[in-house]
Amino acid sequence: MKVFYTSWFGLLGSLLVSGPSDLSGQQTPPQVCQTQEEFRQFDFWVGEWDVVVNDSTRATAGTNSIQPHHNGCVLEENWTSAGGGTGSSMNFYDSTTGKWRQVWLASNYMIEVEGGLDESGSMVLEGELRNFVQKSVLPFRGTWTPIEDGVVRQFFEIQAAGTQTWAPWFDGLYLRKGS
Repeated sequence: MKVFYTSWFGLLGSLLVSGPSDLSGQQTPPQVCQTQEEFRQFDFWVGEWDVVVNDSTRATAGTNSIQPHHNGCVLEENWTSAGGGTGSSMNFYDSTTGKWRQVWLASNYMIEVEGGLDESGSMVLEGELRNFVQKSVLPFRGTWTPIEDGVVRQFFEIQAAGTQTWAPWFDGLYLRKGS
C-alpha cells in the first residue's frame, strides 16, 4: 500500500508542477496572450512611474507600478497617491469581445471600464465609477496616451448625474522613474 501512495502522490505532484500535457509527451501550446498582438496594445503603460498633475504646477500626484503577470496576459496596477491612498487594477484583453477591460478597486470606490485603442493610438476605456461612500454610480472614461520621451498622459472624465457632459476628473502625466 505504501508503494501505491508514493506513486499516487508522485504523479499528483508532477501534474501540479508540469501540467497534464506533459503526461502525453506533448508540449504545452503557447497561451493566446503570447500569440495575439492585441495583448501587447497596452504595454506602453508598463513600468515604474512617478505621476504628476498635468498642469503648470506639475504637483506630485503619486507613484504607480504597472507590471505584466501570467505570461503577459494581465497587467497589474498598484497605485499610491501622494497622500498615502492606494488602489489596484487588473487590466486584460478579452479576445472573446475584442475589448480591453480594467477593474480598479480602492477603499472608497470601484471602476469598471472597457474599450480599446482609438485611431490615434490612445487606449480609451469607458464604463462606470461606483462610489461606495456616496452610493452612486457615474459614467466614467479613461484615456491613456503615449507621448514623447516615454511619457504617458492619463486623462479621466466623469458625467455628473443627469447630464450628458463629460467633466475632467484627473489629468496626470506618467514619468518613468529615474528619467
